[in-house]
Parts: sequence; structure tokens; C-alpha cells
Amino acid sequence: MLWFIGLGISGFKSIPIEAIDILGKADIVYLEQFTSPISNADIKKIKDATKGEFKFGKRWLVEDGNEILNNAKKKKVVLLSYGDPYIATTHIELRERAIKEKIKTFSIHGSSSLTSMIGECGLHFYKIGRIATIMSEMKSLTTPYYVIYKNLIEGNHSVLLLEFNEDKKFFLEPNVALEGLVETEQGQRRNVITKDTFVIVASRIGFKDQSIICGKISSLKKIDFLKPPHTIIIPGRMHFTESDALKVLSNCIDEPFDNSEKTEKISVQMMRKYVPMVREALEEIKPHYENQKEFEIILENAELYVQDAEKFLEDGQDEVAILSIGYADGLVDALRLAKGFDPKM
Repeated sequence: MLWFIGLGISGFKSIPIEAIDILGKADIVYLEQFTSPISNADIKKIKDATKGEFKFGKRWLVEDGNEILNNAKKKKVVLLSYGDPYIATTHIELRERAIKEKIKTFSIHGSSSLTSMIGECGLHFYKIGRIATIMSEMKSLTTPYYVIYKNLIEGNHSVLLLEFNEDKKFFLEPNVALEGLVETEQGQRRNVITKDTFVIVASRIGFKDQSIICGKISSLKKIDFLKPPHTIIIPGRMHFTESDALKVLSNCIDEPFDNSEKTEKISVQMMRKYVPMVREALEEIKPHYENQKEFEIILENAELYVQDAEKFLEDGQDEVAILSIGYADGLVDALRLAKGFDPKM
């Protein structure tokens, strides 16, 4: 028998009453801390509530799963984790394996810091986009950067989890993560993150000393966010009820604003660059084909492709728009080559 139990977000005091009874009856209780740190005081309370064997469930042990599953075939085993047990995909996979091996599984859900945090900030949960994790290795920031980018294009909020290393007791500082994103912008240039980007830093949600501080990245640069865990939220298009709530529920250093206003799709950025370029090249080559009727249809088609590209983009048909401006560019290049001009000039 294998129980998956969520500790909730406020330490031992938030654990469901039903779970306390199960801890007292279990043969083995595994406590995993790799998803979020748990205080020594709470660990002691969990140990005191456990009548059977108590063990720490290291990341490798839970991911491997063999020891837990083998014990669960003959004994009552509990896997206890911070928040809700199924926020971690590792736990879902372990439950799936247990069911396939004919092991009975049961679940007791706990409040999750992810859902609780959104409400504590006053944001609308249905506007949360894809979630990303920021690691201390700065080269890995390209992935979360483009997650934020796509979320902003859709007007959604981005939740950014920060690296936590259980063995090294390391938690990535929000300021370091934000600085890394600003540096990534300098290389990617999609106008996603700047020092003026409005961000929210939520810390220790569910505990007495929880903190929610928001403002421009430049305004938060010297803020000490104190003890972890921390989570960064980059809002997208905020409803007025969200911005109003945020100003009341948090320490709001700067007036909230829409981060998505200046962020454009790659297709729009490409069109802004290539349409004027193709038009200019087309106007330059036209005089070289004056009174050559056999080339009029090609010049006309090139102009029509440019117009089509603009219309397709306006209608939201981005891929067709890019194809159209590509066709126009190809025709203009062919006309330049035919006259012996470098098409790249």
C-alpha cells in the first residue's frame, strides 16, 4: 500500500487531520524535500507523528522508486511532500508504476504553493501560462526566456520557479535570476525582459512571514527577499481587478502595468524588417526594366505578394504572411540577378 500525501504550504500545521492518522499507522514514512525546503521544526513534528520507520526521500531515491515500491508491496508506505503530491511529475510517474505493479495507492491532497500564490497576489489563475524553472546555469535561461515570450504574446502570466538543490541547501536568489533574464535579452533581442519589466516576487507563501513584493526589475535590484522559497511572476495583460488587488495585497513599489504591450510576435518583427526592405529593393530595380513588358508581370506579382503579406499578417495568418514576403523577396532577387546586381545589396 502506498500513500501520496501533501503537506500543504504552511508546514506541519497545514497537514490534513486524515494524514496525521495515516502517519501513525504507516510502517515507513518517506519525506521528500527536493521540491521545496522543509524546516527542521516541521521535520521534528513529522517524525514525532510517525510511529513506524522515518526516512528522508532523496531525489534519486524517489526518481528510482524501486525501494519505495518494493516496500509498498508488503507494508504501509507513505510518501510525504510539500504542497500537493502531484505537482511533482516524479510522484505521478511513481504512482503509475505502483498501479502497474498491483500496489494499492491512495492520495491525500494538500494546498499547493502555485495555486495559493496566484490568489495571494490577486491574479486570475486561468491567465497563468506555461510554467518554467530558472537554473543557476545562465546558459539555460534561453528556454524560460522564450516561455515568458510566448506567454506575453498570449497575454498570460509567467510563473518562474527558482532552482532548489536539497543536498547543497542552495536556493537561487530572485535578483540573480532577474539579472540573468536581462542579460539573456541582450542576446535574444525580442523585447521580452528589460530593467523596466514589471515583476512580482512571492516568498514563503503560506507562512507567517510570507512576502509579496512587486515593481520594475530596476526597483527590486537591491531588495533583500530574505529566506526562501521564492517564486517570480511576470504578469502579462492584467485585468484592472488584478492590478487593483495587487496594489492592496502586496508591497507594490511601482504602479502595475501591462508587460505585453511592447512584446510582438516574431512574425511581426520579421515583417517590420522585411517589408520596407523588399519595397525599397523593388523600387530600385523597377527603372532597370522600363518598357520591358515581359517583366511587368513579375514586377506586378512582387508588389502583390508584398501587399498580400501585409494583409495576411493583419488577418492573423502569420505563416502565410511570411511565405508571401518570402516570395516577393525571391522575385526581386531574381530581377536583380538578371541585371547583374548583388541581391544582398
